[in-house]
Amino acid sequence: MSDDSRLHDSFLTLAGPASSMFKVKGSKHFGFVFPITHASEVDQHLKAIRKKYHDARHHAYAYRIGIDGNNWRASDDGEPSNSAGPPILGAFKSREITNCLGIVVRYFGGTKLGVGGLIEAYRTATLYALDDAQIVEQIIVDTFELSFPYELIGTVMNHLDRWSAAPKEQSFLESCMIIAEIRRSQSIAFEQATLEIYGLGIKMR
Repeated sequence: MSDDSRLHDSFLTLAGPASSMFKVKGSKHFGFVFPITHASEVDQHLKAIRKKYHDARHHAYAYRIGIDGNNWRASDDGEPSNSAGPPILGAFKSREITNCLGIVVRYFGGTKLGVGGLIEAYRTATLYALDDAQIVEQIIVDTFELSFPYELIGTVMNHLDRWSAAPKEQSFLESCMIIAEIRRSQSIAFEQATLEIYGLGIKMR
């Protein structure tokens, strides 16, 4: 892992699913957004939406995954090229949200919107759904295992508190062990500071 990757230790994502509807020139666009962590989750959401809105002509979608949002895909589902999926993806990028899936269901209202109108409609439907969603910041942590003799308990606990490292598991026997989490951006400095404490061992989990 590079030092640069440790500096980026938080991202915005969805706390849960949300939906909304945008209507323009008689066409209805139902926007849905879902939190996801892996591309394998996309299919189940698509199947559910397609089943519920089986009479709709288009079910365009896009997803964005990863701390930098570099794992993505966009589908126009029969709409003109780049007029549906990419605008959904663009809505996520404009809000700097990742680990998310957007699906927009379109019912044609009788008046053609043109490519520009479609782009705006799909983007707006997604943004409306995001407006109704709860956006949360997720912190990426590194996990360390600390081992030490019993007499160092006070020193270790003060050390963890000073670094805001959260103990997740602990065992205080003759040989003590604590598993703790710390923000990735602080993990290198934390590890170095820990190694300076005599008798305290540390390894990344």
